[in-house]
Amino acid sequence: MQTNDLIKTRILIIGSNGMLGQRLTEFYSDCSNCQLLCVSAEEKSFFDNVEYRTLDITNKNSVREVMLDFFPDYVINTAAFTNVDKSETEKEAAWKINVNGVENISLYSWTIDAHLIHISSDYIFDGKNGPYTEEDKPCPIGYYGRTKLASENAIRTSGVRFTIVRTNVLYGPAKFGRPDFVKWVFNSLREGRQINIVTDQINNPTYIDDLVNALHKIIEFKKEGIYNIGGEEILSRYDFTLRIADFFKLDKSLIVPIKTKELNQPAPRPLKSGLITLKAETELGYRATDFEETFALIKKELNISENNL
Repeated sequence: MQTNDLIKTRILIIGSNGMLGQRLTEFYSDCSNCQLLCVSAEEKSFFDNVEYRTLDITNKNSVREVMLDFFPDYVINTAAFTNVDKSETEKEAAWKINVNGVENISLYSWTIDAHLIHISSDYIFDGKNGPYTEEDKPCPIGYYGRTKLASENAIRTSGVRFTIVRTNVLYGPAKFGRPDFVKWVFNSLREGRQINIVTDQINNPTYIDDLVNALHKIIEFKKEGIYNIGGEEILSRYDFTLRIADFFKLDKSLIVPIKTKELNQPAPRPLKSGLITLKAETELGYRATDFEETFALIKKELNISENNL
């Protein structure tokens, strides 16, 4: 982005303490020509050098207050109820956050003519005929997917200027919160623990900084509509795990291949999924980083070695 393009650009990151929110916060806190406000449900930010407010997106008045006080040019919503299995049993909570919360954000983004950028998921599809384009018809098979599709529809009917970004299996070097898949695999295998990994879930895992760069390009080019952002390779979760083990020189015999049905999870999973990123490549200049390079970046940033993490 050209320096002049960011003058007076006000960016509101909702869900800034989440995995993606953290990386966006780090990215934009280094930007001297934009004004950044971070909000999350927690009392404090993970970062000391940013302007931060606590926000419950299900509270309409609180959303209104933050929006009208800060008056952002761009709102990046990364907040969500993301526990797929709990969504089946805690449906009210999932709906309040993923749908009602997004309705509140959409309403007040529209009110101040802010551009809303919202993060969605491949779980809006049934996973029978993936990988999917932006034009494929959604058909969620679980409650989490239904809430994410409903949030997309709420945005599309609100009148707000919007960009919906669909992604899948996000991984990367977020410093706080629960470990991502790569870090979990590394820790498990390094500690000699056997892990069961499914062979029948197919997708293209997304490196978190690739997603951050794509969101940055959406702001730079003022792009609206729907974009898929994912990794360059479509493969099974099992094969992805083997790639992680190979890179970090870990014991692959500890990785046990299983089928999804053996896990007896409350929520169904889309199996043959993944997202085709041709539109983002063409319109945003998006290029996914290859797996081995992303693993090297994670290793460097998190100081992963055979002896420490």
